[in-house]
Amino acid sequence: MNGNWKDQGRELFRPIGRYLAARGVMPDHLTILGVALSLLAALFLGRGSFLAAGLVLPLAGLCDILDGDVARERGMVSPFGAFLDSTLDRVSEGALYVGLAYYYFTRSHTATVWMRGTFEGSSEWGDADGATLGILALAILILSFLVSYTRARAEGLGMECRVGIMERPERLLTLGVGALLGHRFMPGVLGVLFILTLVTVLQRVYHVRKLTQTNSA
Repeated sequence: MNGNWKDQGRELFRPIGRYLAARGVMPDHLTILGVALSLLAALFLGRGSFLAAGLVLPLAGLCDILDGDVARERGMVSPFGAFLDSTLDRVSEGALYVGLAYYYFTRSHTATVWMRGTFEGSSEWGDADGATLGILALAILILSFLVSYTRARAEGLGMECRVGIMERPERLLTLGVGALLGHRFMPGVLGVLFILTLVTVLQRVYHVRKLTQTNSA
């Protein structure tokens, strides 16, 4: 089911891919443009310009979708191209969380709602701890790499491992929504990302465990 809606979503963009391929656009151009836009979004996140980042992220995601379509339309699909694309995907996504971590680490206050002073008799709405949110962003970065690694390692052992509720498209979509919603909601979005990305890692570990037990039985 997870793969079906993604395939249906990709179908919507295939005409754009065919159009770009017919106009001589190279898949590498789209890949590089996607990385550049992701780095720009990461810069915006690091500066705290969440709205700007939220507007740039969909364009980066569109490039990520179209580069594969253009490569297939032009008959330029190759193992190295797939390898390079996956490697640059990690760079792009990693930069986004580093940008967020930088923003939170360099500011003692954020714009989320947090109850403080409960035990002091003067409850007030204040800001969450920036360092905590910075660490949370880096934790999501590690987990997102683990999601990719578990699949790559499983496939290296001859097993398919495409399960999981929070793969890269879902993570970028969730992060983009959080950026558009703004500072107040981003900490909650990061919490959701952390939990669901952790669940995805565990899903893949469990999936591979089941496969290995079946093969050994």
